[in-house]
Amino acid sequence: MAELFTAENLVAFLTLLALETVLGIDNVIFISILSNKLPKAQQTLGRQLGIGLAVISRVLLLLAISWVQSLEEIDLFTIFDNHINAKSLVL
Repeated sequence: MAELFTAENLVAFLTLLALETVLGIDNVIFISILSNKLPKAQQTLGRQLGIGLAVISRVLLLLAISWVQSLEEIDLFTIFDNHINAKSLVL
């Protein structure tokens, strides 16, 4: 638990928080512009569906990042005495 509150993790968390905030605001603006083109009766549903899909896709992408981080333990091959694992191959 002590490794969780290091300076490196705090900086990474604050960076991720800032990126998620900016992208979330961008999604709200973009979806509101697009939903205004819908008929009045469908605008609320369009906004709710758009924001819901944006939140779900963002959570799935964060889960995918944590999965890629777990691939560090799997060595795929070695080139010039450098072990290439699945994480470094993906990144």
